[in-house]
Amino acid sequence: MMEKRYQHSEYLLARALKSIPLGTQTFSKSKTQYPFGVSPYFLTRGLGSHVWDADGNEYVDFINGLAAIMLGYNDPDVTAVVRAQMEEGVVFSLPHPIEMQVAEKLIEIVPCAEMVRFGKNGSDATSGAIRLARAYTGRDHIAVCGYHGWHDWYIGSTTRNLGVPKTVQALTHTFTYNDLESLHKIFEEYSGEVAAIIMEPTNVVEPKESFLESVKELAHQNGAILIFDETITGFRFANGGAQEYFGVIPDLATFGKGLANGYPLSAVTGRADIMHLMEEIFFSFTFGGETLSLAAALATMTKLQKLPVIETLSKQGQKIISGLQQLIECHSITHFVSISGYPCWSFVLFQDVSCYSHWQIKSLFLQEMFARGILTLGTHNMSYSHSDADVEYLLEVYNEVFVILKNVIDEQSLENYLKCQPLEPLFKIR
Repeated sequence: MMEKRYQHSEYLLARALKSIPLGTQTFSKSKTQYPFGVSPYFLTRGLGSHVWDADGNEYVDFINGLAAIMLGYNDPDVTAVVRAQMEEGVVFSLPHPIEMQVAEKLIEIVPCAEMVRFGKNGSDATSGAIRLARAYTGRDHIAVCGYHGWHDWYIGSTTRNLGVPKTVQALTHTFTYNDLESLHKIFEEYSGEVAAIIMEPTNVVEPKESFLESVKELAHQNGAILIFDETITGFRFANGGAQEYFGVIPDLATFGKGLANGYPLSAVTGRADIMHLMEEIFFSFTFGGETLSLAAALATMTKLQKLPVIETLSKQGQKIISGLQQLIECHSITHFVSISGYPCWSFVLFQDVSCYSHWQIKSLFLQEMFARGILTLGTHNMSYSHSDADVEYLLEVYNEVFVILKNVIDEQSLENYLKCQPLEPLFKIR
């Protein structure tokens, strides 16, 4: 029975919930995202594009550590340099020279980067950039578009604002992607008070013509700093990130995830005149110069420069987008299933249809994808290790699962297929 497939995972989840709220450290890896009874909850090993759960089930992974795995799990080149660095030491009483070597490599690769400071998570970097922008401009208000981490200044503007002071919530204002007027209204309402625009340069949809250029122009017209949050787009769209891909250079940019192929490292980069204020504000971490992650980052960026990593992500990802579009049309399910995004980072989207919500449809989708050895949350976070065979198998599985989804909708027979309680409406990140 399917329930037995995840027996050990479920045992571990019950155990973890006694000591860890949500059973894990990361919201997007938690039980909120995975329907109980039909989902794995723990992974124990990864190699290349494949992972194994606590019950020994094997998957082709299209989540890839929430897009942190760029090259593949246990990439031999990254692992080799990390092992070598481990012999020298991990944390010291003074900086290790690798700090400047990685900073210099980022400056070499990233168009906006003139100086660099490191953190451990994307949230560290975005929060550091916001503090810099406020120090540089002497202003307090922030315009945001996208997801920028867990810290008060940003999360207070979302539905997950419990525990954030109202005075902090009032300083952050959300605008709509591809809607310049929504941004213009923020500058009108808070004239002379906006320190920065921080945004993901793209996510689910592409920018309309001149949108990013217009955002930059509007920021500078109003004396604000433009920050690109490239936590995901960096080292995925181009070696130099979405700013290189789109040809729009921000004042500051933040990076994380794929920077070190899964090792914990993030970075704030940008104009030297702004970055120099890092000497005046407080942005400091005991583990900010931890050498294993820096060694992994140097190896990752070097590999990006030497090998066709970006081209491969694009090529393999385009096969998925094209194949999925054909399957969606072939199965006549365009009224509730669609594909969006970019070859390196694409999304399958579900709509409410008939008597079912998209949460019910997605729960069935995940149940059937997991059962067939595909680890996904509806995205395709491509890595360099995704092979032709991986892509072909993914499309084979989609072909099978789309048949089930169509039958369920046509026959209104969800209860005959779904072996779990459907997911509940969740905090929406994007």
